[in-house]
Amino acid sequence: MAFQDLIIQIGSLGRFQILHMIFVLICHALSAPHTLLENFTAAIPSHRCWVPILDNDTASDNGSRILSQDDLLRISIPLDSNLRPDKCRRYIQPQWHLLHLNGTFPTVTEPDTEPCVDGWVYDQSTFLSTTVTQWDLVCGSQALNSVAKFIYMTGIFIGYIMGGHLSDKFGRKLIFTCSLLKMAITETCVAFAPSFLIYCSLRFLSGIFSSTLRTNSALLILEWTSPKFQALVMALIFIASGVGQTLLGGLAFAFRNWHHLQLALSVPMFLLLIPTRWLSESARWLIMANKPQKSLKELKKAACVNRIKNSGDALTLEVVKTIMKEELEAAQTKPSPLDLFRTPNLRKRICLLSFVRFVSVMSLLGLLINIQYLSNNVFLLQCLYGVVCIPANVLGNFSMNYMGRRMTQLIFMSVLGISILAVVFLPQGQLL
Repeated sequence: MAFQDLIIQIGSLGRFQILHMIFVLICHALSAPHTLLENFTAAIPSHRCWVPILDNDTASDNGSRILSQDDLLRISIPLDSNLRPDKCRRYIQPQWHLLHLNGTFPTVTEPDTEPCVDGWVYDQSTFLSTTVTQWDLVCGSQALNSVAKFIYMTGIFIGYIMGGHLSDKFGRKLIFTCSLLKMAITETCVAFAPSFLIYCSLRFLSGIFSSTLRTNSALLILEWTSPKFQALVMALIFIASGVGQTLLGGLAFAFRNWHHLQLALSVPMFLLLIPTRWLSESARWLIMANKPQKSLKELKKAACVNRIKNSGDALTLEVVKTIMKEELEAAQTKPSPLDLFRTPNLRKRICLLSFVRFVSVMSLLGLLINIQYLSNNVFLLQCLYGVVCIPANVLGNFSMNYMGRRMTQLIFMSVLGISILAVVFLPQGQLL
């Protein structure tokens, strides 16, 4: 805890930390929506097979122009098990006799059908364009839509592993800045992907940079605050993510073309590169990396911005080395990830908390990345999710301060489980 003494000496939550926090929160608000972006850019609209008699403007066979669209649809598209027009098959030949059956079916052999060999017609009332409509990811290719989400989540998983290792080796600020730049580039390029393979590749890279960005941005502010305020900082970070999810719902409602929505969330990230030149590296990491001179410089800068009188003058290289003597000695040995599992108590805690995190994230993300299937109004549901995050994290921070981490974890995990079970038993289409 020696480093925390230095933080208290220069101001544990002053103007320096607040300015850094505002920047970090903005980064989280713009990066978090990319996780659920495919709820809109990869939405699956209503669709049916393209048929000449319906969709070819020059078709006028058998006087079809005098028939209504419903009649033409009835003789061109078979009905599925729910008595709705089939999404993936069509009649090989128009079934004119169906116009005279008054809703009944003859006892003759079923007419021959075929897949949608000429493509699909998509409903554009909600989304003008999505990746599904661009690359026809429906029917036999619908599984590719889930593959794209899986690839992005795999990138996030790899990014969390790489991000921690790289930040320990090269510093929080450098990895954060590089991740921000690369995420902005890849997510902007996604909007211009010429093929589905390139789209998935770019999303995979974006997932890596996204998790690396969020990991290092959180470390940059957490390592500049004392333990007293770290729970508050994390709550604010999650609140910023909720604001970003609400922003996603609003932008998705405004931009119904997936290219435009992708650019609307990606291009502003380039602007965040400008303030990074004034961002300070973690003084703690500088000390652990055996760079006490640079650490002292950052500590004095923080004390000056926080207007702590005489604190900057009292900070000297000898003082820093004395206070951080144990940490500097520990930095001489290269730790291994296996060290986390050598001590029984630490091993038990890591395994239990990792399991809790895995269960909560898997169940929650399982719902959120398929939010289109929960409601007909996906825009409103997305905004509600973001809005609910704000009071939930305020309540969580209050609960941790007065009830402790353990009891808070137990209560909120129970509420999460009950809520997910309640969703299962709700009638389809009754969420909103």
